[in-house]
Amino acid sequence: MNPPAKQQLKDFIDKALASQADRGGYTDDEALFSSGRLDSFTMMNLVMYLEQTFGIDFSRIEFDVELVDSIDAIESLVDAQALA
Repeated sequence: MNPPAKQQLKDFIDKALASQADRGGYTDDEALFSSGRLDSFTMMNLVMYLEQTFGIDFSRIEFDVELVDSIDAIESLVDAQALA
């Protein structure tokens, strides 16, 4: 994932956290969904964002929250799908 795309992803996560009154910082490897900081509605919005922005077809992937639980995990997913 290139740096501008990663920043765009972080902006998406920042807005999602802010919408839930969570303005705390986070690290790229921090669990955001399994920790409860973000909810399932946000997860669905994130999936749609990843499909539209990076062309990921989640109907072809065995979905697991771990795939999108952190910035690092999402970056790995995007990079792996780009190679597929």
